[in-house]
Amino acid sequence: MTEAAVEPREAHRGRVLDRRRQRQRLWARTAARLPPVVWDSLLPTLLLANVVTARPPHELPVAVALTAALALPLVWRRRAPRAVFGAVAAAAFVQWLADVQLPADVALLVALYTVAATSGRRGALVAGAVVEAGVLLACLRWAPAGAFPTPFVAVTAMTVAAAVLGMNVRTTRAYLAALEERAARLEREQEQQARLAVAEERTRITREMHDIVTHNLSVMVALTDAAVYAQHRAPDKTTAAMLQISETGRQALTDMRRSLGILRTDEPDAERHPLPGIAQLDSLAEQMGAAGLPTRLDLRGGHAHVPATAQLTVYRLVQEALTNTLKHTPTGTHATVRIRCSTGTVTVDVTDNGPCPPPPAATPSGHGIPGMRERAAAYGGTLRAGPLPGGGWGVRTRLLLDSGGAASA
Repeated sequence: MTEAAVEPREAHRGRVLDRRRQRQRLWARTAARLPPVVWDSLLPTLLLANVVTARPPHELPVAVALTAALALPLVWRRRAPRAVFGAVAAAAFVQWLADVQLPADVALLVALYTVAATSGRRGALVAGAVVEAGVLLACLRWAPAGAFPTPFVAVTAMTVAAAVLGMNVRTTRAYLAALEERAARLEREQEQQARLAVAEERTRITREMHDIVTHNLSVMVALTDAAVYAQHRAPDKTTAAMLQISETGRQALTDMRRSLGILRTDEPDAERHPLPGIAQLDSLAEQMGAAGLPTRLDLRGGHAHVPATAQLTVYRLVQEALTNTLKHTPTGTHATVRIRCSTGTVTVDVTDNGPCPPPPAATPSGHGIPGMRERAAAYGGTLRAGPLPGGGWGVRTRLLLDSGGAASA
């Protein structure tokens, strides 16, 4: 056979398979749309049709009545499985008393399956025992002489199969329900985690914006006041102050863009600018000195091993403490920043010699001192802020750089 003859045959076979699959899908969709009562009514209808066509006229009334009593309750088997099983079992016992054999006895197996599929193991065992008792009575009355074991074993096997199948269906449904519940719970947990992540990100951005805006505006206000005061007496100092104001404003814009994550591609300098850390504390001290708060930095220990996020936390803590001192202390106040870096900790100590301590600046939104406490708590530290015994104000905390602190951060 040539290849030209094989190809049309394969194409025809493929079309036949496609049509068969389409019919199967159409049947499955149609079956899924039908209500369950339609399927439950199918078996009683078939059993009644069978008894009407197979029984002689003189036996028809009794046979139809018993078949209806056995089969019709199956229509409600999904709504009340135990009640339906009881009704079918009672009708079967009446049938046994009337000494009438009917194909409708299969209704007992369907009712047993329904009880096993919807009730617990105890209900399935009780229903199975009732059916087995009926099997024994039926075989004792209707089995041929000398052939009792064969029909008894066969019907008992069908009874066990119906009960086991029902219990397996119940187990499968329970397993699928557990999977659906677990999937729904995981989805809810993911949604909650997403909301928590959004809330944490908002808190982080709010804290960063507070530190950036408060510090830079405080410095710019102080420099502006100094420039206004010196504009006639020392024009060169006024020019330096204005340049410092401009540089502070640009730095504030850069920090805000970086914190909000909206750096533009046409600003390469902002993209290359690193996150502030311990190395930038010298520039911060110079900036505060230019704004009117002479600041001395005492840094001990290498900070190369300190993570970038921990260095940012140290920078923001020092920045917030110095900003509070700049805002709430008179001219002539001096500040001292002491940083101690060790293998597992970083200690931050900011003090000033002002005549009165600055207020804690606690607000419901979590800014000021509360915001500093949140930053310290992220690394397992406890922040202490308050007046010093000899006068002035002090802020002290210690950040933990071990796995616990890093994980919480």
